[in-house]
Amino acid sequence: MRFMRRGPGMDDAAAGVDPLGGVANLFDLGLVFIVGLLMMLFNVFQLHDFLDPTSEITITRKIDDEQLEVITKKGRKIEARRVTKTKAKGRGERLGIAYRLEDGSVVYVPN
Repeated sequence: MRFMRRGPGMDDAAAGVDPLGGVANLFDLGLVFIVGLLMMLFNVFQLHDFLDPTSEITITRKIDDEQLEVITKKGRKIEARRVTKTKAKGRGERLGIAYRLEDGSVVYVPN
């Protein structure tokens, strides 16, 4: 027990110090680092509109099997839809005609 003896320079506060007390500080530092990385990613990819409850965003992404996924956010509601190459079937009525002009713009003319 000679290692447990108090030396001449040790006071009462230093004698009761927990040697693993610094691990909690490292955990806190890790949390601050993670939050900083998330904030940086939101700024780099300009995704801060996701945090705004009144914004409307539409994002498209390509999935592995060449399908498209459309992610829309309106207010607090986020919805994801997959777009397939199959044609729609069913009954309906013709609503109008769409024309593509020489400059590339599309004009819709209702009936």
